[in-house]
Amino acid sequence: MGKQLEIWEDYLAQRDENAKLLGGIWDVKDALTKEIYKDGALDAKTKRLMALAVGMRAGCEICVIGQTQFAIKEGATNEELFETIGVATAMGGTPGMAEGGKVLELLKELGRI
Repeated sequence: MGKQLEIWEDYLAQRDENAKLLGGIWDVKDALTKEIYKDGALDAKTKRLMALAVGMRAGCEICVIGQTQFAIKEGATNEELFETIGVATAMGGTPGMAEGGKVLELLKELGRI
């Protein structure tokens, strides 16, 4: 398993542990997430690409790894992911490009590039 996938697996294990400890708080957060990412005026893929750009701009490693995978699950192409990296870079400069490297590394680990 590659580095990005390993980070994601560690996060999922920690998330499960935190969910047990936080109970209702986590349930509310999960319900909000499910509602927000449903197709609406924007489809789920577009919302995930937006979330990826925001996560990149925030420098949130877990957000970048997770939202990349969620966007792929919603049908995002490599080209759409690359354009998202471009938008995040345009809005965030060099830090956006640095976070984009995590997306590229994950795509390599997934055998997509």
